[in-house]
Amino acid sequence: MAPGADHEGYGFDGPIDASTTVVVVGAGPSGLMLACNLARFGIEVILLDDRPDKTSTGKADGMQPKTIETFKQMRLADPLLRNAARVYDISFWQSTADKPLQRTGRQTHYPQHLVGASDPYILLAHQGMLEEVLIDDMESRGVFVTRNHKFVSCSRVEGSGQLHVTVEDLSTNKIKTIRTDYLVGCDGARSKVRTFIPNGELEGEITNASWGVLDGVIETNFPDLWSKVAVRSYTAGSILWIPRERGMTRLYVELSSADGERVDRAKATQEYVIARAREAMAPYTLEWKTVEWFGNYVVGQRVAKHFMDPDARIFIAGDACWPIPISGAGHCHSALAAQGANTSMHDSFNLAWKLNLVHRGLASPSLLSTYEEERRKIATDLISFDVEHCAAFEKGEDALTKNFDDNIRFIAGIGAEYTSGLLSARQTTSTPLQPGALQLPAKVTRYYDANPVDIQLDIPLLGQFKLYLFVPDIKASLNFLSTLCTGFSGSSPLGKLSYKANQSYVKQSRGTTPGDDFFQFQRYTAVSNALTFSMVTLSTRSEFELADLPPALQASRWTLYLDDVETPGCTEKWVGGLGKEEVGIAIVRPDGYIGSIDKWDLTAVEQAGKSIEEYFLFMLQ
Repeated sequence: MAPGADHEGYGFDGPIDASTTVVVVGAGPSGLMLACNLARFGIEVILLDDRPDKTSTGKADGMQPKTIETFKQMRLADPLLRNAARVYDISFWQSTADKPLQRTGRQTHYPQHLVGASDPYILLAHQGMLEEVLIDDMESRGVFVTRNHKFVSCSRVEGSGQLHVTVEDLSTNKIKTIRTDYLVGCDGARSKVRTFIPNGELEGEITNASWGVLDGVIETNFPDLWSKVAVRSYTAGSILWIPRERGMTRLYVELSSADGERVDRAKATQEYVIARAREAMAPYTLEWKTVEWFGNYVVGQRVAKHFMDPDARIFIAGDACWPIPISGAGHCHSALAAQGANTSMHDSFNLAWKLNLVHRGLASPSLLSTYEEERRKIATDLISFDVEHCAAFEKGEDALTKNFDDNIRFIAGIGAEYTSGLLSARQTTSTPLQPGALQLPAKVTRYYDANPVDIQLDIPLLGQFKLYLFVPDIKASLNFLSTLCTGFSGSSPLGKLSYKANQSYVKQSRGTTPGDDFFQFQRYTAVSNALTFSMVTLSTRSEFELADLPPALQASRWTLYLDDVETPGCTEKWVGGLGKEEVGIAIVRPDGYIGSIDKWDLTAVEQAGKSIEEYFLFMLQ
């Protein structure tokens, strides 16, 4: 019998204790990111967690540049930026049979010429700080974590496509039932939800590599305490140092023996790990004033065969997709490159906007199949990278440096890219940015108030697509712009989609909080709740007035930009050189990925309009 087959029965006839659109199991980073976005989109969600409280110490600690960018787009980054530690560099230390421990090199962690991130550092904070930011935002929108509730099982409601989710209230030992349209397991390494996905078992290997992890305040004469440090000791294996918030340091200490055998977990105590670290760091001294958290884990490199069931009703995300045990729960790769929580949250980020559009009837249910296609590809890329990264870490500085250089865009999250598919259109011309890639950071001037802004951050994430028009010369392009925008209004297919989306958000509004008043989100949906219009021009501010533009762009006054801040500018970075008789058009998905990007001659406005409509066919059916 295939995994999950014994869970396909019907016949539930008990009382319904609650009903919702989405049930999320697990309130770690992945589950919280999903529930938080669903709450923002206005989708009913129940978030279950079997723990009595959020994470208080330890666990995942590193936010990569792309994740920092995502939190900025959500307008949630400030408390993390204020309280977390930042790491800009990495140094390498090594001892040999005839040489004591010494620094062998130092480099910038995210070189601008290789990564180009607007936040070129790792942001370090324990997992509970990250969870608190998401929880606070959710609660301000009226969604709370239902704690001490353990997922037990689910069954299908015959003839409806819905699910009955059975949970146990651990505080009362009572069994409860929730009726829901969708179930998402963000429940970690030993995911119970995963067992309800046919053929959802894991593929891959568990290695002999094992590591101990310590968070604490260290007194030491080691000179690179506040850098990220990779240590290769001749006698005691490898160590990774990472600065942490509140003056702490995290040490990952290799516990595998010289012949590659794993140290027995019973022997891998906190005292053993400390002793191993002291041996590796000699002649430098290490004294722990405090130890806030201790854990150990074995490196596995596995990924689930499927991230969703064939009916697109049950999904898994994060550690449930690619697990290994780390003190009883965790992720399926080493922690050496700080990928776990980052990849987990972007699984959920990808799924949230798709559930929103499908539930509202604004997109075909086929959109949900792209979740597995896209995120399993990233998980597979992660495992492949991790195999190479672990091997490089063992070989020393030269191998590790090369591995970083070869994979640094992926490590940063910026190089996590999708292949062609439903959401990635074919191009007719070549551009620097490609469909399936993330939008690139670029500085521009907002036309309406002359504020310099980051184009990839300025438009908030409201579950909408973004249409960027790159216009070298406003006066030469007015006819093109007017014809194109008129084709998206009234009874046109995109006009009907916008009307449908606007009606949907009137009926079921986005989740709001008083803090949203500071961001005035309605500015970005003035024309359509499905598509924000934006224009980037090389014309100067004095060359045109708002009244010169077609009505759709006049209404989009807060998303008109002058490409006059940096060289190369946004136009050059995104679409390349444009002649005076050309316009560039980019469609950006709700998660910041490029869906379509191309150049058009000013005489090809009908073809450009048709190309845009063809991209949105999955929303026009």
